[in-house]
Amino acid sequence: MEIGIDKIGFYTPEVFIDMEKLAEARGVEPAKYTIGIGQEKMAVAPLSQDAVSMAANAALEVLDDEDKEAIDFVLLGTESGVDHSKSGAVWVHHLAGIQKYARSVELKQACYSATAAITMAMGHISLHPDRKVLVLGTDIAKYGLNTGGEPTQGAGAVAIVLSANPRILALDADSVSMSEDISDFWRPLHSDYALVDGKFSNQAYLNFLTDVWGEYKQRTHRDLSDFEALCFHVPYTKMGKKALKALTEQASEEDTARLMGYYEPSISYNKAVGNIYTGSLYLSLLSLLEQGPELPENARIGLFSYGSGAVGEFFSGKVKPGYKSHMMKEAHESLLSNRRELTIEEYEAILQQSLPKDGTDVALDFEETSTGSVVLKGVQDNIRQYGIK
Repeated sequence: MEIGIDKIGFYTPEVFIDMEKLAEARGVEPAKYTIGIGQEKMAVAPLSQDAVSMAANAALEVLDDEDKEAIDFVLLGTESGVDHSKSGAVWVHHLAGIQKYARSVELKQACYSATAAITMAMGHISLHPDRKVLVLGTDIAKYGLNTGGEPTQGAGAVAIVLSANPRILALDADSVSMSEDISDFWRPLHSDYALVDGKFSNQAYLNFLTDVWGEYKQRTHRDLSDFEALCFHVPYTKMGKKALKALTEQASEEDTARLMGYYEPSISYNKAVGNIYTGSLYLSLLSLLEQGPELPENARIGLFSYGSGAVGEFFSGKVKPGYKSHMMKEAHESLLSNRRELTIEEYEAILQQSLPKDGTDVALDFEETSTGSVVLKGVQDNIRQYGIK
């Protein structure tokens, strides 16, 4: 029985900042952002869009009534959780209108947790092949104004419906993962912003990639020639290129040319959105499937997931015949093209906004800043109030 991705979609806030203009405002050569880190635009989340509302918006894009009845497991991966106790998946389960006899759980391990959710989903479906699982990767990458991480911010969510007999990508059951206790990126409970050792984090990412890839090759006896394309976790798109170069150092010219050829379409959406942590690998996969040429029938795609702290995993899947007809390319292109560009002043004002931390009630003005169907309307009696516009 094949298990894998039957549907996939994403949501990102409707406002963004142009990276060249941000560079100019920071007194930096624009090429440092557009070429050095490989970003063109950066999504910015107003207060009315958080990890829960973005995930719900992504879910509503892909779910139909049949899905809502068949889904009995909702798994939400995030490092932008809004409550220490209540799972964001519970809110999404309600907002998306999924039948009530379902489990709803939030997972955390930096940028890796959506991949862990997919592994859990596959195990569940193998036992219950008539059921479906909704997996969500949703995050706001936020480092603050005038910081080294500022140009690698972003916001968005990816929603994936996993099922038996998938129509888009059948996942292989041969993944290799590894864990190591390191401090390359983390966010203490007292901090609104992540802390990162940038150079160490980049090297840790590459070390994990080469290690799990080497073990994967040994276990499966596959090599780069067995893959039509590769997708990576991309905190910024230049990182994906570094990863690809690391894997192709000893590869044939043919394999290198093929894999490099798919690199640009696989980062098209990421360049326009920025870092979305748990969803970034799957936004890259979505970009490849929608913006790249149609892949040959049963072409295998390799995927590398990495979450600082750290957990890494290499796994793979085969595209299904006719997968292009099940994508939502036009809707996603419209979502990106209809966003409004912020001025530097507007962007800085949004980034400095935050919800009260003393329990004060607040009502948010979301009509002008949020076009998503689901919004955070405010906080009342210490309870977040979500609604559908």
